[in-house]
Amino acid sequence: MADRAGMKRLRLVVAGRVQGVFFRAATREVAERLGLVGWVRNLADGRVELVAEGPADALRELKAWCCQGPPLARVASCEVTEEPPAGAFTRFRVERDG
Repeated sequence: MADRAGMKRLRLVVAGRVQGVFFRAATREVAERLGLVGWVRNLADGRVELVAEGPADALRELKAWCCQGPPLARVASCEVTEEPPAGAFTRFRVERDG
């Protein structure tokens, strides 16, 4: 991943039973606890997509959490893409469905 003042960026697309199980809210809580910024949203096809920026160790922890999900979720797959950080976020938020 590119390094921009110590920041890294990941995009994750999570499939399975991940909508209607508090996945987005729980993801925001975990990201905020880890000091990450970005967003999470539901996709029309039933998957959840998120973009997060922050230190590499915090992103690894978020990725591991997302690939498990909250207790009611059943994650079938977790696609991870590394991207260059944009530095455009100030907090982690839940976005409108995409």
